[in-house]
Amino acid sequence: SVTGAMTVANNAMNVKETTKIMQQFQRENERLEVKQEMMDDALIDAFDNEEVEEEAEQVTNQVLAELGVELDSQMVGLQAPSKQPELSVEEQEALDSVLPDLKSRLNAL
Repeated sequence: SVTGAMTVANNAMNVKETTKIMQQFQRENERLEVKQEMMDDALIDAFDNEEVEEEAEQVTNQVLAELGVELDSQMVGLQAPSKQPELSVEEQEALDSVLPDLKSRLNAL
């Protein structure tokens, strides 16, 4: 019977030892949580630095500005293509089917 099995299990179990183990586990778990919070805070402090973000943004802007100057000087004298590329029948049909919808959506704005 279930009652008999529970009685045997309770008699075989040392309640004081089990309570002691559970309390030790709870203390260790709390220590682990404190350590985890400390590690999280340290990582946030290490990687969430506004000065580093500002410096990275400045460097990025500088590089983009230099590239922009270089690209602008390379594009001087270039002309846009004068005729549209030739489309296959399938591409033209797909384009024709989409254009009216796009035009109506653009007009709705």
